[in-house]
Amino acid sequence: MVARLLLARHGQTEWHADNRYAGSSEVPLTEEGLRQAEALARHAAELKPTALFCSPQARAVRTMAPAATALGMTPAIVEGLREAHFGIAEGRTREELRESDPVALERFLADPVDGAFPGAESPAGVAARGAAALRGIAADTDGGTALVVAHNTLLRLTLCALLDIPLRTYRSVFPRVDNVALTELRIDGEHTALLRFNNPVPARY
Repeated sequence: MVARLLLARHGQTEWHADNRYAGSSEVPLTEEGLRQAEALARHAAELKPTALFCSPQARAVRTMAPAATALGMTPAIVEGLREAHFGIAEGRTREELRESDPVALERFLADPVDGAFPGAESPAGVAARGAAALRGIAADTDGGTALVVAHNTLLRLTLCALLDIPLRTYRSVFPRVDNVALTELRIDGEHTALLRFNNPVPARY
């Protein structure tokens, strides 16, 4: 069965507001992030997805919560949707890394896959688990529409894996996924089509 997946990044967090790498760290949403979650819920009520899926991390769960309430549905938690761990970059800004670990930062900027930060999760591993998670969600959705809340780097690497785009280009091909912006996929077994990318959700606040 062909499934429609609506992928959203979680709302803004305290670290993302300061451009810090959050990764696997648990960081709360800002007031802006909470408003974004409400905006996503209002939009989801119009889109009427048939299933909800969410990363287990608190910022994703909190972002999904208003939509789940508005739709009267319980989101399924998918472990494979966790954000990548960024190793030495966790909790730090690019400027801080440039001062403390300039070689590591330059290697990452030149090639974020082969030059991943020391101690970071393998980007190839992130892409593989993300692709498996979305294919599993597509199978479980059984021809319907799923709203999925996950994370910036996880989503970009996963899109590369599903669309046969070289992983090392994920930062240039998909520069960023904005908070609660929607990316739409059509998945039919092993075949994936990108229908739209990073479309903003109407704020209305």
